[in-house]
Parts: sequence; C-alpha cells; structure tokens
Amino acid sequence: MTLPQPDVLYEDNHLLAVCKPAGVLTMGDQTGDVTMVDIAREYLRIRYNKPGNVFVGVVHRLDRPVSGVLLFARTSKAAARLSDQFRRGTVHKIYRALVAGTPDDSDGEFTDWLLKDRQQNVVSCVSSDTPRAQKSVLRYRVVAQQQGRLHLRVEPVTGRSHQIRVQLSSHGLPIVGDTKYGSTVRTGGRVMLHSETLQFDHPTLRERQAVTAALPRDFQAP
Repeated sequence: MTLPQPDVLYEDNHLLAVCKPAGVLTMGDQTGDVTMVDIAREYLRIRYNKPGNVFVGVVHRLDRPVSGVLLFARTSKAAARLSDQFRRGTVHKIYRALVAGTPDDSDGEFTDWLLKDRQQNVVSCVSSDTPRAQKSVLRYRVVAQQQGRLHLRVEPVTGRSHQIRVQLSSHGLPIVGDTKYGSTVRTGGRVMLHSETLQFDHPTLRERQAVTAALPRDFQAP
C-alpha cells in the first residue's frame, strides 16, 4: 500500500514536524487504520534510504478528528527531552477553534476539573473534590465572527486529554462538529479544532523553536 506524503512543516536530524489532516490517527488503535506514525516512518525511510525499522518517537498526540502541528522525534535523545517538556508544561500550544455560542467576554480564562472515563474515552467536568479529577486551565480570545460562529484562539495551560473540547463545551462554546461534546452540527466526523502553533526548546540546540501550520480551508478563516 502506498502511503500519502506528509505535509512537512519542519525537519532536521532530530525532529520532524508535520501537519496532521483531520481524520488520521496519530498512532495505532484497534481499527488498524493508517497512522501519522506510519506515514512519517515511510517518508523518512524513502527520503534517507534507511533500511529496517525507522525510529519515529511520539512525544504528544492530536485527536483523530483534529488537524494541525504534530511533532515527532527522530532520535531517542530528542524523544526523551521533548517528552519531558510536554510533561513539565513548557511547550506553548496555540489552537484555533470554530465554535457556536457566545462567551461572556471576548477573552478570558477557564479553570475546570476534568475526569476521564477511559473505558468510554469521554472526559467530563466535575467538582474539584472528585477523586482522580485533574485541574485544567485554558485561555481564549475571540479573533473573528462569521455567520453566527466564533473563531477562537485557544491556549491550553495544562495538557489534559480532550481538554479544549470539553472545557469549551462546558462553558457553552461547543466546537463545531464535535458531537461527542455537545455540537449539534455534523461535519462527517471533523472537529473544527486546529493545532496552529507549537513553541518548544529544540532538544539539542536548546533554542526556542516555533512551528506553525496554516489554517485548513474548511475553517474559512477570515
């Protein structure tokens, strides 16, 4: 099977950053569908004529229906250092979301406590005293309005599973197409959330690096 070419945003001896299309898995699950790891590995194998199993280190993930910047490590050293940055919360993430509803303010911060049901793969907002609940913080800013929908710039301060999706929904701002978390609009499985920019410390140069993926056409960005 011929795999598609990735949309490469940045590449060097230690890193590979690509723009993940909506609908493609980051890494494998029970479906057995092609993943971005598969696509990245095949791209590197052909580009550098590498025999055998090519190393592709997964340091973070994007949900299947979400698009945008996806960062891989090309060495085990880079993988360890990048994973540590994600764990410590020093990676700055900027997303764009197309939402229904209207926030009380044009910019602000939401703080909630989230609990994940791992069997159902669903996250809920719960009270702060709920066992195993995790504090989750995100900042947002309205950047445009279009046909009764809002374009938000979203910056998650914490890195919880499904955080942006469930927090926006719980505050009356469901992401368009996210029927799992309150949207009434069906978009064929596409959730209108895009990882626009990742800022991180390069694992060997120790310089701050930023990688950006342009908004896809289906956002109809103003």
